[in-house]
Amino acid sequence: MTISYEGQVVVVTGAGGGLGRTYAIDIARRGGMVVVNDLGGATDGSEGNEQKSYADAVVDEIRAAGGIAVANYDNVAGEAGGKAIIQSALDHYGRIDCVIANAGTMRYGPFEDLTLGDLNALLAVHVGGSWNVAQAAWPHMKAQGYGRLVFTTSSGGMLGNAALAAYGAAKGGVMGLTLNLALAGAPHGILCNAIMPNAMSRMTMEMDAAKMGNNPWSRSMWPYFDPGYTTGLVSYLASNACTTNHGIYSMLGGRLGRTFIGVCDGYAQDAPMDAETVAAHWDAINDTAAGFGVPANNADEFRIVAELRGLSA
Repeated sequence: MTISYEGQVVVVTGAGGGLGRTYAIDIARRGGMVVVNDLGGATDGSEGNEQKSYADAVVDEIRAAGGIAVANYDNVAGEAGGKAIIQSALDHYGRIDCVIANAGTMRYGPFEDLTLGDLNALLAVHVGGSWNVAQAAWPHMKAQGYGRLVFTTSSGGMLGNAALAAYGAAKGGVMGLTLNLALAGAPHGILCNAIMPNAMSRMTMEMDAAKMGNNPWSRSMWPYFDPGYTTGLVSYLASNACTTNHGIYSMLGGRLGRTFIGVCDGYAQDAPMDAETVAAHWDAINDTAAGFGVPANNADEFRIVAELRGLSA
């Protein structure tokens, strides 16, 4: 199978460097028309729209290779910015087929040192930015009966890191947005998936390992932090060859795997449980070896529990 983007228009946010740059270049190489969005600010989001050269450089690189691309400098964190990014695709190419929400900022450190302002800033870019560009593209995708949304969550949101309370909260919000839009979009041909990348970028290079906590395994993973390890995953999920929906995929150390939320079979009874009952059955409640389900959505958990308990629909 050859993955092609001929005739398709793709928006990549935060595409001025790192992961986003490789996505934009690969999709253009496959025939896609790309809107390269990048605000050009600092990795913590503190600078304004001053370094447009980030997006321009990627567009120049794409055009030099014979591809089609246009630069956009709007801020994903505002509703107006999200609309302007999608309008750029419509103005230049007449349609929008896929949004890859890659733009992000980073603030990290001990919980007591982080502020509500840090949290709000990250929510605005990661959750708000994903929401804004997706919502602006949504009616156009519904009208054409086709669309692809690829969001960027993180192991910091899915699994946790002691230094990433604000960042992890924002990335956890992206996960929730992904799973809900996957269900809302499916009847209209709009598929939504998310990735958990681990790659070198301006953002990761500026992080202080001491503040992040020393991970004994990180050094062995270093050779695999080339953004190219994640590019193929995104180019597949964003394409019309992908029919998967509601998925979250982790790329780490050259290993690509599906990430999922499971619920243990646990313990059940036909009367409310008091604290003593919970304590007495705590091992069974936490026992993954005894069995677990992977609900496709919240309604599917009802089905799983009903079948475990012998209840009819």
